[in-house]
Amino acid sequence: MNEKEQLLSAALPEVAERDAELDSVCFHCGLPAEGAGGRRAFVGGQWRTFCCPGCEAVALAILDQGLDDYYRLRTAPAERPDEADGELLSVYDDPTFQSTFVRRNEDGSCEASLLLEGVRCAACVWLVEETLKRIDGVQAVDVNYVTRRAQVRWNPDTPLSRVLQRIRAIGYRAHPYQPDRAELLRKAEHRQWLWRLFVAGFGMMQVMMYAIPVYVATDGTMTQDIEQMMRWASMLLTIPVVGYSAQPFFRGAWREWRLR
Repeated sequence: MNEKEQLLSAALPEVAERDAELDSVCFHCGLPAEGAGGRRAFVGGQWRTFCCPGCEAVALAILDQGLDDYYRLRTAPAERPDEADGELLSVYDDPTFQSTFVRRNEDGSCEASLLLEGVRCAACVWLVEETLKRIDGVQAVDVNYVTRRAQVRWNPDTPLSRVLQRIRAIGYRAHPYQPDRAELLRKAEHRQWLWRLFVAGFGMMQVMMYAIPVYVATDGTMTQDIEQMMRWASMLLTIPVVGYSAQPFFRGAWREWRLR
């Protein structure tokens, strides 16, 4: 904690304590922040809680660049950064390795397609583009949200590893675009949404199976115990639908409420 944060903490102990009770999830990724060891930082004019040093570092990197609008515009929580990822980015500066995916333009600039991991909403696209545009030597950036593909053009004097490191600093990962890898990521995401749809549809049918007899039953055709059992069964079947299928909606709503 720097000197400014220490002064603010000493001057506003009640506010800090109140915010600590309210912030039970990570400000950056939305995951539970219990047991974070008091990891808090004064960002965006408020005390914020983070679940790990990685999320704190990413949030501070975003705010240091003046891109705090990202947290206001995003529609889904960010992906938690992988602190154990020790990939050596300098390998991307090797000319031999670059020859497999970097194109040299007639004006001498370099251009490559990168596959982005962790992009979840339009605000993520905006954040990546604005971050890369501020790197000296980067001439153009275009990120496609649908394909998670970033087209980057830069001056050859600018190391590609610097571009990749800046992307990683704000919580994303970039790799040379490979159709096979992009297809695997797309299929994994598609599979998850299909499972959410399946759970919602299956739960809906089972709830109706228990609810319809209660609706159509007339006096004397169903005992109170059976009717109560039907209602409890319907309620239990809605739990996985609400907790799993509707999770993205509630996580987004909770995050927006916290940022108001």
